[in-house]
Amino acid sequence: MPLVHIELIEGRSPEQLKQMVQDVTEAISKNTGAPKEHVHVVLSEMQKNHYAVGGILKSDEK
Repeated sequence: MPLVHIELIEGRSPEQLKQMVQDVTEAISKNTGAPKEHVHVVLSEMQKNHYAVGGILKSDEK
């Protein structure tokens, strides 16, 4: 049972997330031989004020 955990910053539409999950599932199934129904995908969305790069919160970027 492949388990994929994806962390990303909030802001994508439900349709975008749905397509991403489908694409990831397809890639994992294709490359591991695991049936799609055994591929688990966990999405963790972070608020922009909970993620920083180079000491700058994403919420503070212009």
